[in-house]
Amino acid sequence: KKQPHELLTDAEKKANHIASEQKRRQNIRIGFDSLVEIVPTLSECQRSEALILQKSVDYIQRLLDQKNELKNRVRDLQVNLGESADGDES
Repeated sequence: KKQPHELLTDAEKKANHIASEQKRRQNIRIGFDSLVEIVPTLSECQRSEALILQKSVDYIQRLLDQKNELKNRVRDLQVNLGESADGDES
C-alpha cells in the first residue's frame, strides 16, 4: 500500500480514470432505465437516449398541466363552498 504522500503512477491514474468513467456511464444507464420504467409511453417503443429524454420531458409537462388543472378545480370548489356557506347563513 502506498503512503499518503506518494503520487500515483501513470498506469494507476489511467486505471482510476477508466474505473470512474465506467461508474459514471453505469449511473447514466441506471437513470435511463428508471425513466423507461416510470414514463408510460416509453415501455412500448424502441428508445434512444434522446427519445427517452424527450418523452420524459413531455410526460413531466403533462403531469404539471394536470397538477395545475387540479389546483384550479380545488380552488373553484373552495370558492363554491365558501359562497354556499355564506348563502346558508342568510
